[in-house]
Amino acid sequence: MLSVERLEDLSPERKNALLKRSMASFPDTMEKTREILARLRRDPEGELKREYSPLKADLRPEDLVVSPMETSEAFRLTDPALKMALEKAAGNIETFHRRQLKDGAWFTEISPGLVCGRLTRPIESVGVYIPGGRAVYPSTALMNLIPARAAGVENLYAVSPPGEGLKLNPAVLVAAAMSGAKRVFKLGGAWAVGCLAYGLSVFPKVGKIVGPGSSWVTAAKAAVFGEVDIDLPAGPSEGFIIADAENDPETLAWDFLAQLEHDPQAAAILVATSQKLAERVLEKVSEKASGLKRAGIVQSSLANAAILVADSISAAFDFANLYAPEHLQILLKDPFTHLSSIKNAGSVFLGPYSPVPAGDYASGTNHVLPTGGAAAFFSGLSTDSFLKTTTFQCLTREALHDIAPAVLTLAEAEGLECHALAVKARLKES
Repeated sequence: MLSVERLEDLSPERKNALLKRSMASFPDTMEKTREILARLRRDPEGELKREYSPLKADLRPEDLVVSPMETSEAFRLTDPALKMALEKAAGNIETFHRRQLKDGAWFTEISPGLVCGRLTRPIESVGVYIPGGRAVYPSTALMNLIPARAAGVENLYAVSPPGEGLKLNPAVLVAAAMSGAKRVFKLGGAWAVGCLAYGLSVFPKVGKIVGPGSSWVTAAKAAVFGEVDIDLPAGPSEGFIIADAENDPETLAWDFLAQLEHDPQAAAILVATSQKLAERVLEKVSEKASGLKRAGIVQSSLANAAILVADSISAAFDFANLYAPEHLQILLKDPFTHLSSIKNAGSVFLGPYSPVPAGDYASGTNHVLPTGGAAAFFSGLSTDSFLKTTTFQCLTREALHDIAPAVLTLAEAEGLECHALAVKARLKES
């Protein structure tokens, strides 16, 4: 039962439960996911048929590939206003992400005759996971595919869980086509991640898999890491709001509920500096929660929510940095002055007119963000996520002579005889 609690009075057990949130069941999910991936590697077509035949009798692997006709039909079926909204969002996302790009190569002279540098190149092939099931997420297609395209990735593939009749939502197909997907596959969960990671059946093997999803998708990505690269732990959505007494309780209630309607494992935290505000927000949340279209999901995710009162703004930020939220809203006077207080957050929303949905859809920043506390050591998706770097060096004869004593001493200390001899051979030549 949601209630107003004092931040300073939280028991260690209660605080730990809030901090662990959606990652609490992760070990069990990981074990079951590894079983799915093992079956998939042993018999990919049999496993896919077993899982997806209920959506289409006598399933063939080719049935999981979206055809050009299906994409054309999706454009016809998608509402013109929705297509215009996707185009507006896509433009802002592309503008923001292209401005992140840096030069493809740089070098510097470390000392006379010793030049070191770095090349930056895009990953050649990327698989993008677009969630489905409880909701439709064409925005996720934009958020994952457009930064990859901006970074220069040549081969972009998308996967998304199909619905009845093995069909994908038309808006998802339109967004994927707009964003440069070379092929789209009708597949979800650990099966989609495994097929892209291992290159099974009709699926290409990719170099990296990105995109948010359930804890099952997050577990599958973690399980295939090393076989391919992955982006970040982007599991069930979560929001953290820091608000002072000047805020409107109803607006805060909608911000709170907006996070909770995503998924039964979603989480929301409000830390208010006013007891009265916290109590009014609780009233509004309680009033509105039962009448929502996704009321069942919200009722489940309320178990992961909290409305807290802090003695000070600094205490609120201390807890926010410990929580490391996916989304952090700062609804305080002069919010920019508080940026220096933020250590751990996926994306920050400053002021009363910067709700999380703006970033979810169309402001231009990315909505694929670390969850479950991973914002303490992961960044959100960006063009950097699709680039890899290669270092290089070039030494003149004189430069090698200059560093040879250090190289030889270290090689001999480590007992690597041939390392030392490879350098000595060149010193003899000169």
